[in-house]
Amino acid sequence: MSTPSIAFPQSLADKYRPRTIADFVGLEKPKKILRKFAANPYPSAWLFVGPPGVGKTTMALALTEALSAELHHIPSQQCNVSAVEDVIRQCWYIPRSGFHLVLVDEADRMSNAAQLQFLSKLDATAYPPQTIFVFTCNAIEGLEPRFLSRTRQLEFSSYGLATETIALLQAIWQSEASHAPMPAFAQIVKQSRNNVRDALMSLETELLAV
Repeated sequence: MSTPSIAFPQSLADKYRPRTIADFVGLEKPKKILRKFAANPYPSAWLFVGPPGVGKTTMALALTEALSAELHHIPSQQCNVSAVEDVIRQCWYIPRSGFHLVLVDEADRMSNAAQLQFLSKLDATAYPPQTIFVFTCNAIEGLEPRFLSRTRQLEFSSYGLATETIALLQAIWQSEASHAPMPAFAQIVKQSRNNVRDALMSLETELLAV
Protein backbone atom coordinates (compact mmCIF):
# COMPACT_ATOMS: atom_id res chain seq x y z
CA MET A 1 0.00 0.00 0.00
CA SER A 2 1.39 3.36 -0.99
CA THR A 3 1.71 6.09 1.60
CA PRO A 4 -0.66 8.99 0.88
CA SER A 5 1.09 12.24 0.08
CA ILE A 6 0.76 15.10 2.53
CA ALA A 7 -0.24 18.49 1.16
CA PHE A 8 1.76 21.15 2.97
CA PRO A 9 0.53 24.75 2.99
CA GLN A 10 2.26 27.19 0.68
CA SER A 11 4.11 30.27 1.80
CA LEU A 12 2.53 33.54 0.75
CA ALA A 13 5.46 34.21 -1.60
CA ASP A 14 4.74 30.94 -3.42
CA LYS A 15 0.96 31.21 -3.30
CA TYR A 16 0.89 34.75 -4.71
CA ARG A 17 3.90 34.46 -7.01
CA PRO A 18 3.24 36.32 -10.28
CA ARG A 19 2.58 33.82 -13.07
CA THR A 20 2.52 36.24 -15.98
CA ILE A 21 4.58 39.31 -16.86
CA ALA A 22 1.56 41.57 -16.31
CA ASP A 23 1.05 40.27 -12.74
CA PHE A 24 4.14 41.91 -11.26
CA VAL A 25 4.02 44.76 -8.76
CA GLY A 26 5.65 47.85 -10.27
CA LEU A 27 8.53 47.16 -12.70
CA GLU A 28 6.74 48.99 -15.50
CA LYS A 29 9.75 49.29 -17.80
CA PRO A 30 10.85 45.63 -17.53
CA LYS A 31 7.24 44.52 -18.03
CA LYS A 32 6.84 46.67 -21.14
CA ILE A 33 10.11 45.48 -22.67
CA LEU A 34 9.56 41.79 -21.92
CA ARG A 35 5.96 41.79 -23.12
CA LYS A 36 7.17 43.09 -26.49
CA PHE A 37 10.06 40.64 -26.53
CA ALA A 38 7.76 37.70 -25.71
CA ALA A 39 5.54 38.68 -28.64
CA ASN A 40 8.50 38.54 -31.03
CA PRO A 41 11.33 36.54 -29.39
CA TYR A 42 14.78 35.85 -30.82
CA PRO A 43 18.01 34.24 -29.55
CA SER A 44 19.59 36.71 -27.13
CA ALA A 45 21.23 37.17 -23.73
CA TRP A 46 19.72 39.32 -20.97
CA LEU A 47 21.01 40.54 -17.62
CA PHE A 48 18.36 41.38 -15.01
CA VAL A 49 20.03 43.73 -12.50
CA GLY A 50 18.52 44.84 -9.21
CA PRO A 51 18.29 44.36 -5.44
CA PRO A 52 17.05 41.09 -3.89
CA GLY A 53 13.33 40.47 -3.69
CA VAL A 54 12.11 42.62 -6.58
CA GLY A 55 11.25 39.68 -8.83
CA LYS A 56 14.18 39.09 -11.19
CA THR A 57 14.10 35.29 -11.09
CA THR A 58 10.31 35.17 -10.99
CA MET A 59 10.17 37.45 -14.03
CA ALA A 60 12.49 35.09 -15.89
CA LEU A 61 10.16 32.21 -15.03
CA ALA A 62 7.16 34.24 -16.22
CA LEU A 63 9.01 34.94 -19.48
CA THR A 64 9.64 31.20 -19.83
CA GLU A 65 5.90 30.59 -19.47
CA ALA A 66 5.04 33.33 -21.95
CA LEU A 67 7.35 31.74 -24.51
CA SER A 68 6.42 28.14 -23.64
CA ALA A 69 10.19 27.69 -23.60
CA GLU A 70 12.18 24.74 -22.31
CA LEU A 71 13.74 25.91 -19.05
CA HIS A 72 17.33 25.15 -17.97
CA HIS A 73 17.89 26.62 -14.50
CA ILE A 74 21.32 27.01 -12.90
CA PRO A 75 20.65 28.02 -9.26
CA SER A 76 22.65 30.54 -7.27
CA GLN A 77 26.28 29.60 -6.57
CA GLN A 78 26.02 26.41 -8.66
CA CYS A 79 27.28 28.02 -11.85
CA ASN A 80 30.60 26.35 -12.59
CA VAL A 81 32.25 25.18 -15.81
CA SER A 82 30.65 21.73 -15.58
CA ALA A 83 27.15 23.20 -15.18
CA VAL A 84 27.69 25.58 -18.10
CA GLU A 85 28.96 22.83 -20.39
CA ASP A 86 26.05 20.57 -19.47
CA VAL A 87 23.35 23.16 -20.13
CA ILE A 88 24.93 24.33 -23.40
CA ARG A 89 25.09 20.73 -24.60
CA GLN A 90 21.36 20.39 -23.96
CA CYS A 91 20.65 23.59 -25.88
CA TRP A 92 22.10 22.15 -29.07
CA TYR A 93 19.15 19.74 -29.22
CA ILE A 94 15.90 20.92 -30.78
CA PRO A 95 13.70 22.27 -27.96
CA ARG A 96 10.30 20.74 -27.28
CA SER A 97 8.82 24.15 -28.03
CA GLY A 98 10.28 27.11 -29.88
CA PHE A 99 13.11 28.09 -27.52
CA HIS A 100 15.49 27.01 -24.80
CA LEU A 101 15.67 29.49 -21.91
CA VAL A 102 18.77 29.30 -19.73
CA LEU A 103 18.27 31.01 -16.35
CA VAL A 104 21.40 31.68 -14.27
CA ASP A 105 20.67 33.05 -10.79
CA GLU A 106 23.07 35.52 -9.15
CA ALA A 107 25.45 35.53 -12.08
CA ASP A 108 27.71 37.96 -10.19
CA ARG A 109 28.61 35.00 -7.93
CA MET A 110 29.55 32.54 -10.66
CA SER A 111 33.15 31.44 -10.86
CA ASN A 112 35.54 33.30 -13.15
CA ALA A 113 36.01 30.10 -15.14
CA ALA A 114 32.24 29.81 -15.65
CA GLN A 115 32.05 33.42 -16.78
CA LEU A 116 34.79 32.80 -19.33
CA GLN A 117 32.98 29.68 -20.48
CA PHE A 118 29.82 31.68 -21.09
CA LEU A 119 31.85 34.31 -22.93
CA SER A 120 32.97 31.69 -25.42
CA LYS A 121 29.37 30.57 -25.97
CA LEU A 122 27.81 34.02 -26.32
CA ASP A 123 29.90 34.75 -29.40
CA ALA A 124 27.98 34.42 -32.64
CA THR A 125 30.00 31.49 -33.92
CA ALA A 126 29.42 29.32 -30.81
CA TYR A 127 25.96 30.53 -29.80
CA PRO A 128 23.53 27.61 -29.38
CA PRO A 129 20.48 27.83 -31.68
CA GLN A 130 17.05 28.96 -30.46
CA THR A 131 18.42 29.83 -27.03
CA ILE A 132 17.65 32.76 -24.75
CA PHE A 133 19.93 33.41 -21.78
CA VAL A 134 18.70 35.27 -18.70
CA PHE A 135 21.27 36.11 -16.04
CA THR A 136 20.21 37.74 -12.78
CA CYS A 137 22.49 39.71 -10.47
CA ASN A 138 22.35 42.20 -7.62
CA ALA A 139 25.26 44.27 -8.99
CA ILE A 140 27.47 44.22 -12.08
CA GLU A 141 30.84 45.03 -10.48
CA GLY A 142 31.94 41.38 -10.42
CA LEU A 143 31.20 40.78 -14.08
CA GLU A 144 33.68 41.09 -16.93
CA PRO A 145 33.18 44.10 -19.25
CA ARG A 146 33.27 41.63 -22.16
CA PHE A 147 30.45 39.66 -20.55
CA LEU A 148 28.40 42.80 -19.99
CA SER A 149 28.87 43.82 -23.62
CA ARG A 150 27.22 40.58 -24.73
CA THR A 151 24.05 41.02 -22.66
CA ARG A 152 21.07 43.35 -22.75
CA GLN A 153 20.92 44.90 -19.28
CA LEU A 154 17.49 45.43 -17.77
CA GLU A 155 17.21 47.29 -14.47
CA PHE A 156 14.82 46.01 -11.81
CA SER A 157 14.44 48.88 -9.36
CA SER A 158 12.62 48.89 -6.02
CA TYR A 159 11.97 52.62 -6.45
CA GLY A 160 8.26 53.38 -6.49
CA LEU A 161 7.20 49.90 -5.35
CA ALA A 162 5.83 51.00 -1.98
CA THR A 163 2.31 52.02 -3.05
CA GLU A 164 1.69 48.94 -5.17
CA THR A 165 3.21 46.62 -2.55
CA ILE A 166 0.93 48.07 0.13
CA ALA A 167 -2.06 47.45 -2.17
CA LEU A 168 -0.88 43.87 -2.74
CA LEU A 169 -0.59 43.21 1.01
CA GLN A 170 -4.06 44.65 1.59
CA ALA A 171 -5.57 42.43 -1.11
CA ILE A 172 -3.87 39.34 0.32
CA TRP A 173 -5.03 40.18 3.84
CA GLN A 174 -8.62 40.58 2.61
CA SER A 175 -8.36 37.18 0.95
CA GLU A 176 -6.67 35.38 3.85
CA ALA A 177 -8.04 37.05 7.00
CA SER A 178 -10.75 39.58 6.20
CA HIS A 179 -12.25 39.09 9.67
CA ALA A 180 -9.12 40.26 11.49
CA PRO A 181 -7.89 43.80 12.18
CA MET A 182 -5.46 44.95 9.51
CA PRO A 183 -1.78 45.40 10.40
CA ALA A 184 0.22 48.47 9.44
CA PHE A 185 0.93 47.58 5.81
CA ALA A 186 2.94 50.75 5.16
CA GLN A 187 5.21 49.93 8.10
CA ILE A 188 5.74 46.38 6.82
CA VAL A 189 6.75 47.68 3.41
CA LYS A 190 9.04 50.34 4.92
CA GLN A 191 10.81 47.80 7.12
CA SER A 192 11.26 45.48 4.13
CA ARG A 193 12.90 48.33 2.16
CA ASN A 194 10.49 47.69 -0.73
CA ASN A 195 11.62 44.06 -0.91
CA VAL A 196 8.36 42.40 -1.96
CA ARG A 197 9.48 38.93 -0.88
CA ASP A 198 10.46 40.15 2.59
CA ALA A 199 7.18 42.06 2.92
CA LEU A 200 5.23 38.89 2.12
CA MET A 201 7.16 36.93 4.74
CA SER A 202 6.41 39.61 7.33
CA LEU A 203 2.74 39.53 6.37
CA GLU A 204 2.77 35.75 6.72
CA THR A 205 3.97 36.15 10.31
CA GLU A 206 1.14 38.61 10.97
CA LEU A 207 -1.38 36.11 9.59
CA LEU A 208 -0.07 33.38 11.85
CA ALA A 209 -0.71 35.67 14.82
CA VAL A 210 -4.41 36.05 13.96
